[in-house]
Amino acid sequence: MSAAGFADHIRDLSIVLSTAAVTSLISQRLKQPPVLGYLLAGIILGPHVPGIVLGGEGGEGGSELTHSLSELGVILLMFTIGLEFNLRKIARIGPVAGFTAVVEVGLMLSLGFVAARVLGFNSVESLFVGACVGISSTMLVAKAFEEQKLKGGFAEVVFGVLVFEDIIAILLLAVLTAVSSGGGLTTGEFALEIGKLLGFLIALLAIGLLVVPRFIRGVVRLSRSETTLIAGIAVCFTMATLAAEAGYSVALGAFLAGMLVSESGEGGKVEHLVQPLRDIFAAIFFIAVGLSINPMDVVTHWLPVVVLTVLVLVGKTVGVALGAFLTGNGVKHSVRSGMSLAQIGEFSFIIAGLGIARGATGSFIYPVAVAVSLLTSLTTPWMVRNSERIADAVDRRLPARLQTFVTFYEAWIEQLKTARGPISTWQRIRRTIILLGVDAVLLIASLAGARLVRGRVVEALEGRFTLPSWLVEPAFTGATLLVAAIFFVGVIRQSVNLANILARIVMPERPSDGTPRPDLGAAPRNLIIVVFQLALGLAVGLPLVAITQPFVPPGSTFAVFALIIIALAVNAWRSIKNLQGHVRAGAELVVEMLGRQSRRAAESHHGSPAMVEPEPTVEEILPGLPGMTAVQIVEGSAGLGRSISQLNLRLRTGVAILTIHRPDGTEVPQPITRHKLALGEVVTLAGSREAVDHASEILQKGPAVDPKFLSYAG
Repeated sequence: MSAAGFADHIRDLSIVLSTAAVTSLISQRLKQPPVLGYLLAGIILGPHVPGIVLGGEGGEGGSELTHSLSELGVILLMFTIGLEFNLRKIARIGPVAGFTAVVEVGLMLSLGFVAARVLGFNSVESLFVGACVGISSTMLVAKAFEEQKLKGGFAEVVFGVLVFEDIIAILLLAVLTAVSSGGGLTTGEFALEIGKLLGFLIALLAIGLLVVPRFIRGVVRLSRSETTLIAGIAVCFTMATLAAEAGYSVALGAFLAGMLVSESGEGGKVEHLVQPLRDIFAAIFFIAVGLSINPMDVVTHWLPVVVLTVLVLVGKTVGVALGAFLTGNGVKHSVRSGMSLAQIGEFSFIIAGLGIARGATGSFIYPVAVAVSLLTSLTTPWMVRNSERIADAVDRRLPARLQTFVTFYEAWIEQLKTARGPISTWQRIRRTIILLGVDAVLLIASLAGARLVRGRVVEALEGRFTLPSWLVEPAFTGATLLVAAIFFVGVIRQSVNLANILARIVMPERPSDGTPRPDLGAAPRNLIIVVFQLALGLAVGLPLVAITQPFVPPGSTFAVFALIIIALAVNAWRSIKNLQGHVRAGAELVVEMLGRQSRRAAESHHGSPAMVEPEPTVEEILPGLPGMTAVQIVEGSAGLGRSISQLNLRLRTGVAILTIHRPDGTEVPQPITRHKLALGEVVTLAGSREAVDHASEILQKGPAVDPKFLSYAG
């Protein structure tokens, strides 16, 4: 490079960073994330906006600089994301965040694919569009949480989901790379591509685990910061180069490098040193994204931008909230998590850029992805800031029977997580999960294989047996659907079996002694089974829909999936209604036990107490109702004369008020929010031990009742 060329690059870099500093400051003053300022700086300095021309006359040097800086930004950004991972952390986060991420990403992939097909994109372009709208922005969320000082609680849920979203994004990048490079792949060739990818990943991880952690620990022991920084960056670029040489994304190699460095146990130290460098090049990455955008392309494709923006805001909020709730995170945390993840960002740019570079998509996909990211980044701070208020409103306006279900469902999930026994939960469900996975893989293989060989099979049958096409094609389609239906039924059957096993772990059936007696736990157990079937339907069905859509008529699998989910949801609603009778019986039992406790206390006060057998708990008599507790309103109770809405126990503590019994034995009818608590009334609460204790303190400023008989059974 000549001295003049080097001077031009220095000038360009100074202009880029100065403009980015100004736009990011303006963005932050408007309470928007700095990423928005970086993107705007790139658009302002881009060749499509009159003004400054980077790279000298013609702007060609500026394009070269843009590409180089963008690659560096991607590599360092993915390296630092990888530093947040290690195998132990992934195991600790467990299936909860993974379930939520699978549900949300599967939903967005499916909706994005269908929306893109409706907008007129081909199958491969629709795949890339679905992938672009499927992954939230770690950087945008982290900046928004940092500015609003949000930690713990729902923030842990959000970052857990982001961890698994990033893992899914890496897999998507790898698969999309194979798909886009094999435009006319046969079934065998496609399987070979996937096999090569898996072999590359396994080999890189196996060798890397033997070398990289030891190397990083040895470097850190030298206690030289600059050496540690150089060693970490060297590992990053070496792994990125290996991935590129193997024909895969540099982002994949950089991510694996970060993960291997993290396995050394020194990932925090390396991240601290790399962070300033990461911040600079991450900013340059977003600036480079803006530099490549032609604002007129966004105007031309305004309809996809609007449709996909609405899809991201609504779909991600619903998908994350639903997945988080089904894993036992409660309504408030779930809604706040969904609202916090309703945006797209860095991974969307990488995926869109991959599609263009591979020639798999038109150039329009990049400005569309950036425009959607810009619009959703504008809404992210507002949605995070107002998520608590909106979540409270949603929780407060739930119908009473749904509030009751939500309270008990959280307790059921907690029981599932803490289940103990001679056989572990994993041992009980392992065989069913393996069979479910085999049926799902065979279902995908049957549809994908039929799509890939359809043309040649039909042509061979027509030529060899001189059969008309109007007969051969429907026959081939029918045979494909018949084979797929066999595996589809297997997926449903194994999902139902898994739901039944999990439900019986939460609420085992009572052993029979030969005497006929009613199953008092049938109502809540049936509800648990239906809800678990719904959860498994989402976790298994959505990825299947997303994967199989390119191989079937547009929207067909999504329509079948939607019908199944609607049927399960209707069944769940009916089961929630049936739960009400079970809960009412439990509330009456709690009041009766409270009365017996008071009488025994009075008898023991007037004479020596008699030896009596301890009474069973509510959970032992009516299974499936953990945490039910009664609080009686007496003289001096803080709740005396105050309405339920004034006490606001639901939002303040998370408990559900199941019933209120008057001293004359009658029950206060629903709704009870305006009812003022009177002397002698008994309020039946349900929730966790901590929530019930807190609510009892609010009502009475002291112990509610002796927990001897009304103990928490969770």
